[in-house]
Amino acid sequence: MARVRVPGWVAGLVGAVVLVGVWWLFSLTAFRPEEGTSYTPVPAPWAVVDWLFVQGNIAGAWGVFQPTITAAAIGYLWGNGIALLLATVVLVFPRTETVITQIAVVTYCLPIVAVGGISIVVLGGAKNPGDPSATAIFLAALVCVFTTVVGAVLGFTSADKAALDVVRVYGGGRWTQLRKVRLVAALPAILTALQIAVPTAFLGAVLGEYLGAITAGVGPTLIRLQGQLDSAGVWSVFLLCAVFALVAYGLFGLLIRLVTPWVAGKAV
Repeated sequence: MARVRVPGWVAGLVGAVVLVGVWWLFSLTAFRPEEGTSYTPVPAPWAVVDWLFVQGNIAGAWGVFQPTITAAAIGYLWGNGIALLLATVVLVFPRTETVITQIAVVTYCLPIVAVGGISIVVLGGAKNPGDPSATAIFLAALVCVFTTVVGAVLGFTSADKAALDVVRVYGGGRWTQLRKVRLVAALPAILTALQIAVPTAFLGAVLGEYLGAITAGVGPTLIRLQGQLDSAGVWSVFLLCAVFALVAYGLFGLLIRLVTPWVAGKAV
């Protein structure tokens, strides 16, 4: 009996509807407003829609997200650049694999909140209002290193030995092997690691802003809304963060399908 394959967008739509339904039920039951107050920690979905679109707060979303996205992008480039450099060192000097891997593991195991506190003391926040925070950039870079190092190292070492031998027989050196065999074999793993790092870098930037003393960005906006007990605003910003991370992740997935069509063909 042939299986009916559900398109990815249909599964995603059904999942979103289910999540909104569960969210609505929780707002009506487990997190109802206390007697004598109108505050509820979990607002209903339509309260978020009202905050964003009826009250018009969506109009200022870009001003809030622009410093955070900039910090995440800069940190993403730095973190993944360092990770790819470390993976290349492993490729050129295989005996360093254990050391490089341990460095990547240490960056993953460090308590990010503690590192954020230290980085605030060392790096500070933003030099000028509206600029990306140095702490946000650093944390965005830090959280990218582990995934990309592991993905790149696994990709470089997954090259077919027979193909490497063929290049060697025809007089090709390490550079030719890297260019014609190892990079092609490693490309899917590297791109997948870079895709995973997209929402991770954004999360690191938000956390860096949340911990740092700055005036613009998602982090200080969340702090201000929490101080005002504006649960609808907090949830709205949270949902906008999730939407941005999902869209960026999905767009990078499309890029992977364009760059490595042979992998997509195998998956089908």
